[in-house]
Amino acid sequence: MSHIAPTHSAKTSDPKSRRYVFVLMDNFTMLSFAGAVDALRIANRMVPNSYEWVLAGEGGQEVTCSSGISYKLDMDLVEVLRDDTVVLCGGTFVQEATTKKLLSWIRREARRGITIAALCTATYAVARAGLLDGKRATIHWENQDSFQEEFEDVELTKSVFVVDGNRMTTAGGTSSIDLMLKIIATDLGEDVANMVADQQIYSSIRTDQDQQRLSIPTRIGVRHPKLSRVIQIMEANVEEPISPSLLAKDVGMSTRQLERLFRRYLNRSPKRYYMEIRLQKARNLLMQTDMSVINVALACGFASPSHFSKCYRAHYNTTPYRERGSQAARVPEAGS
Repeated sequence: MSHIAPTHSAKTSDPKSRRYVFVLMDNFTMLSFAGAVDALRIANRMVPNSYEWVLAGEGGQEVTCSSGISYKLDMDLVEVLRDDTVVLCGGTFVQEATTKKLLSWIRREARRGITIAALCTATYAVARAGLLDGKRATIHWENQDSFQEEFEDVELTKSVFVVDGNRMTTAGGTSSIDLMLKIIATDLGEDVANMVADQQIYSSIRTDQDQQRLSIPTRIGVRHPKLSRVIQIMEANVEEPISPSLLAKDVGMSTRQLERLFRRYLNRSPKRYYMEIRLQKARNLLMQTDMSVINVALACGFASPSHFSKCYRAHYNTTPYRERGSQAARVPEAGS
């Protein structure tokens, strides 16, 4: 296991600088954190003393990211300065990392009016603290299904990042760079933000209007507008699946033409492809929520739990109950 000590406190606090408190949760994603902090580092090369940052976390000693690399922390979860920005960094097993102590600390700092940002899955922790109710937010696409089931009062988007008042959320990966470039542009100007992007070999700066996932044609490797449209309809209608005949009608095709289209480009029937979309959502819900298997089945368009179990086993070579059991054994209940 590698260890990385803080190297970011070379300069003393400058009254003009803006301080970021990066809160590293257990198993946080290094890419999101590194992209964000490096954008601030490079901005300081362009305009000296613009930013400073510290690493915080529960216990104040050390935390390990999902890649197995450990970081030494500067501070425990203590009261931050009034003008600080708190940046929570999440990753895998975020429910486990969202402890009662962390939730209490987030709520306390929020009551003091602190700006709070969440990178990657840390959006879950901020939502669990009740700080995103009635607000727009985003989270990594893999966690969207489970998030929507648990936090109905949050307006979840598929954007790469969202800024809603003093709450900021990102989808993970390189989207933290996009958020930081927006912040740098606001603080120091577009020219500085563009220079930072150039230094990071970041040739296309995304905005909060950009979607986090690849387009359907890119994902499936096929550029066919009607095929893309049908898949888009399928992905938007998982709980109440639409019949192949209606899907075909929606794009001005016969059912037989639709069948041929899927066979030609995806080597499977529309019904099979739709089933795989539904089973993928079911697996996400089983592994990321405590929803009952019956409720997961209903959320994914299966009226019969036995039919759901049969389809799941055929696709994943295990049952929904075993999938849920293995997850429960590995990840304690959030907040414990």
